[in-house]
Amino acid sequence: MTPRNFDLQSHSTHSDGALPAREVVEHAARAGVELLALSDHDTVDGVPEAIETARHEGIAITPAAEISAVHGEHEDLHVVGYEIDHGDETLQATLTDWRADRSRRIEAMADRMEELGFALDRTPLERRKQAGKPLGRPHLAQALLSHPHNRVRLTREGIAGMDELFPAYLVPGAIGYVARSRPTVEEAIEVIHAAGGVAVWAHPFWDLDDAEQTLATVAHFADRGLDGVECFYPTHDEAQTRLLHTTCTDRGLLITGSADFHGPEHQRFNRFMAFETYGLRPELGPIGAKLD
Repeated sequence: MTPRNFDLQSHSTHSDGALPAREVVEHAARAGVELLALSDHDTVDGVPEAIETARHEGIAITPAAEISAVHGEHEDLHVVGYEIDHGDETLQATLTDWRADRSRRIEAMADRMEELGFALDRTPLERRKQAGKPLGRPHLAQALLSHPHNRVRLTREGIAGMDELFPAYLVPGAIGYVARSRPTVEEAIEVIHAAGGVAVWAHPFWDLDDAEQTLATVAHFADRGLDGVECFYPTHDEAQTRLLHTTCTDRGLLITGSADFHGPEHQRFNRFMAFETYGLRPELGPIGAKLD
């Protein structure tokens, strides 16, 4: 059977998206998405609202979460769990613990940025922390970019937005960056499986540049239980997509895709199904199969 119109990553205000979960689903439905994943970072808080809205909109939802993980020198690889039991108490407790670690790290980065002379209004960051919502570098970046006291300096340094701020200050090796320590990719896979889900490595060529290294990493993760790879992604070119697709086909891994929607005003990830398959076939396996 030909897979339905799908988009297997999207983000709401429960993590780093611009819209509430309900509006994310409504936008997806208007775009013609038939199978959607709300994949907020390290949380499933928006999933119940997404499922309820999807019923009204006549589209299908696979319960999901995108887990930020470390692997060796790589400190921010993303593993998405699909078809998870989002009500599982162990899953929820584990995600709460990992969000607390994210908050610690972002607060340490905020301290560094202030030491470097930037002004920050931490009120929005503290509000998210108190609400138990994930804190990420985009939230810190927004707090810095929106503060009027930073305007002259940012202009002088040629920083107009997140695309310039991140490489200058908030990526591994940059002066404002604080490394992540957990969970490992293996731990993320284990937690997803324990919650009844399948684990997919998201956007490999967004995180890694070298093709040989990427394929070796896919093999390493597959040997440790990874179920699939997100081959179709807005920033993957045709050569990268075909390379991943061939590797997944040879290994019997799931083949997924997403436009990684973060909101209609996002600089890059602002519309659904904005990825190319280059005529290649997805293999979603159990993702959405219960809804057929």
